[in-house]
This record gives sequence, structure tokens and C-alpha cells, in this order.
Amino acid sequence: MPTLQDRGETQRPPTPGAPRTAVRLRKALLGRDTAILALLVVVWLVASGTVENFNRPQTVYYLLLDVFPILLIALPMTMVVVTGEIDLSVASMMGLSSVVVGVLHEAGAGMPVAIGTALVVGLLGGALNGFLVTVVGLPSLAVTVGTLALYRGLAVGLLGTTAVTGFPEQWKDLVTDRLFGRGTAIPGVVLLFVVLAVVFAVVLHFTPVGRAVYAMGLNTEASLFSGIGVGRVKFWLFVVTGLVSSLAGVYWTLRYDSARGDNATGLELSVVAAVLVGGVSIFGGRGALPGVIAGVLLIGALRSALRLADVSSDVINVATGVLLILSVLVPAVSAALRRHRPTRRAAAS
Repeated sequence: MPTLQDRGETQRPPTPGAPRTAVRLRKALLGRDTAILALLVVVWLVASGTVENFNRPQTVYYLLLDVFPILLIALPMTMVVVTGEIDLSVASMMGLSSVVVGVLHEAGAGMPVAIGTALVVGLLGGALNGFLVTVVGLPSLAVTVGTLALYRGLAVGLLGTTAVTGFPEQWKDLVTDRLFGRGTAIPGVVLLFVVLAVVFAVVLHFTPVGRAVYAMGLNTEASLFSGIGVGRVKFWLFVVTGLVSSLAGVYWTLRYDSARGDNATGLELSVVAAVLVGGVSIFGGRGALPGVIAGVLLIGALRSALRLADVSSDVINVATGVLLILSVLVPAVSAALRRHRPTRRAAAS
């Protein structure tokens, strides 16, 4: 058989990077993040066409204000869950920091002092979670269920069933003013989220710390043998989660002009749901921030559309629960099918 040289042709050398680039591109286009983003677009378009007033700037404005604390806490929660841990005390920490702001404001302290103290409380609460998980060696689920009750109990104990209101208007305006004036639908606090999202995305996806986070989620023992400070990284992740949760509590207090011990009750479930819907594996080792952000907006848009359609809150909670179950079930079934396919091929051959 004549060769290429015999026919006067030359064989083009393979390009090593081409197959790898094609695989990465295919994974990006068919990945979980893209699917969540596509679902968000579909839900938004359907709701805009079928639900009255959904696409108004006022609706978008309040939707973003509603999901802002979930967006904030989802940033560190993503990293915590990727390591294979979880923090269920975030909403209780929001309530506790809200009470701290209210009590100090009522006592005559300035808002900078009240807010700064609340953030320190968040740091200490996160440090307690991190200490119990990484030093004492307790499971994060058990620890944070315990501190969920502890922080909520402290919040209710400090303020009882009363509420502190009447915070300074300039501080309330700081979290509710619109970007570039009243003609836009974007709250100004979104800028804070964008800055924090960029920081967390860079750390998680482009630094050695981020690679260590994924490695810990995939195999903790192998990470220890490779020299990764597993305990140190997890400890600081819990600290940052506590800090960001207290920041979300300050936002909640100023937005609603109310410091109460039961503020943000149950919000931890919304955060966890958004993280899992966004493609983070509950078992750790997999997930990305773009998908999580899309997941938060997806749940927010779905709940907003159902409320505008006069659907009861019970049905809305059921819809959110179904979405959460599907977000865990579909990847598990897909993985099982991928594992089963080579077995069937081997049996057939």
C-alpha cells in the first residue's frame, strides 16, 4: 500500500493541545453550570411571558434584595461544602449579629461600633465551629446543628421577643438605594457582592488554596499525605463563613429596620439548597461558584414568580424542595449510568 510520502502528501503532525481544548470546551458547554444557567434563562423567559408584573424593574429590584443574603453566604458555603463539610449555623449567626447591632444601637453606641462588634461576633462564632471540627475532631453536621441552637438561643435570650427599630436613615439607605438612581432595578449592595464574588472565585478556582479545597473534598487522607494543611484550611473557611453570615445579618437588620432574635430563621436551608442546586456535590470535591450564583438566582426567580402568581407559600416550599431533591438525584443517577455503561460494553464484547 502506498504511503503518504509515495503519493506526494505529507502527514500533518497532531496538535497536542487541540483534543484537550476540545474536551474542556465540551465539558464547559455541557456542564452543570451551563445547565443551571440555561434553566434560569428558561424560567425567567417563561415567567416574563406568563406572570403579570414579573419583568418589571420593581420586581427585579426586590428579587435581588431578597436573594442578597443568600448570595453572600453561598460564597463561603460553597468552599465549605466542596471540602466535604457543612455549616448549618449561618442563619442563627445572622440572627445573633442582628441582635448585637440592635442592643448596641439601643444602648447609644454608634452604628460603626455596633456593626463592627457584630462582625467580631461572627468571627468568633465561625472560629468556634472551626475549632470543634478541626481541633476536637467532631463532625461538622453535628457541630453546626448544635451551634445553630446555641446562637439562636443567645439571640433570643439577649432580646427576648421584642424588636429594636429606628435605625439611622442613612444606614438603611445604604443597603436599599439603587445603583445609579431610581431609574435602575439594581440595588447598590450588588456591587459589594460582585467584589466578594470575584475574590472568592479567584481563590477557589485560580489559587493553590482552591486546589487544596477540591483535593480535601476528593480525598482527605491523600491531601494530608501531600502536605496540605487540611485542618488549617477548614478552620479558616468556617471563620470566613461566620464573618460573612454576620455581615448578612447586618444587612437584614438595616433592610427591614428590625433587630430580632428570630431574624432569618430557616435561611440556612435556602443557602444549602442554592449551593446544591448550583452543582456542588454534597459529598465534596466538585462544584463551582458560577453555578452556585445561577442556582441562587434560579430559586429566587422561581419563588418570586410563584408569589406573583398568588401561589401559596406551602406550594412554593414544595417546589423548592423538589428542585433540591432533583439537584441531588439527577447527578447521582447520571454517575451511576456512566459507571454501568463500561460494564455493559465489556459484557457485550
